[in-house]
Order: sequence, then structure tokens, then C-alpha cells
Amino acid sequence: MSTLLAYHAPLSPNPAMYTKGTQAYLQTQVQSRTPVELVVMLYDGALKFLGQARDAMAAGDLVGKRQSLSRGLAIVQELQNMLNMDAGGEIAERLDGLYTYVLGRCYEANAQRDAAGIDEAIKLLTPLRDAWADISAQGPSSAA
Repeated sequence: MSTLLAYHAPLSPNPAMYTKGTQAYLQTQVQSRTPVELVVMLYDGALKFLGQARDAMAAGDLVGKRQSLSRGLAIVQELQNMLNMDAGGEIAERLDGLYTYVLGRCYEANAQRDAAGIDEAIKLLTPLRDAWADISAQGPSSAA
């Protein structure tokens, strides 16, 4: 669970400066979520950081772009690593391909200094996030 905390929005520019109380709050927030809610949180983080990377790119903020893009890509990679290819069958295979495509478009956007790839990644991830949020809202009996 501790790796999920790294994807939560920092409350200060330096996560090492978190107080013990803030760290405990964030840990409780993550640990009290269902697995489906955690997936939604990951999508939220990916979309947030990719949006920040796009905005930083447009503003010419190379440091902000690098930091946000790195965090967004790490979350997409985590979503991809979480796939259970055996149990997930065709859906897991398609998601794996989609995540690979999203990562590639973001790397391409970064190399070409063109936000179009990041915009496309956001457009592809948003309906997935919304679908997971709908599942989460239906409650645990529907997600099983």
C-alpha cells in the first residue's frame, strides 16, 4: 500500500516535509478504500499529473513538465503492472495494449515537445476512470 501514497497529490513541494500526522492521514485514506476505489484513485492521479504535465509544457515549465509527466507515467505503469493477465483474459490484454499505447504517446509527446500525445492519453484514460468510478458507486456487490 505504501507505493500508492507516492501517487497522492503532495501537500507541500517536498514530500519529505510531510508531518507524521499528514502521513498517517494519507495512509489511512488509502487503507480505508476498496480495491475498486484504489483503482479510481490511481486513474485520478494519472489524469491529474498528465494534465499538469500538459499545462507545464504549454507554459514552458520544463521542470514542472518533467515532474508531472514522470508521476503520471508511473501511475499508468502501475495500472499496467496490476493487470492479472491470467484472470483478466481478453480485457486485461486490451488494457495492457492501451496502457502501452498511452505510455508511448506520452513519451513521444515529451520528445517532440508537443502536447497532442498527452491530450490523447487523457482522452483515452478518462472513460476508463469514469467506468471504474461507476462500478465503485454501485457498491461492493456489483464489483464482484
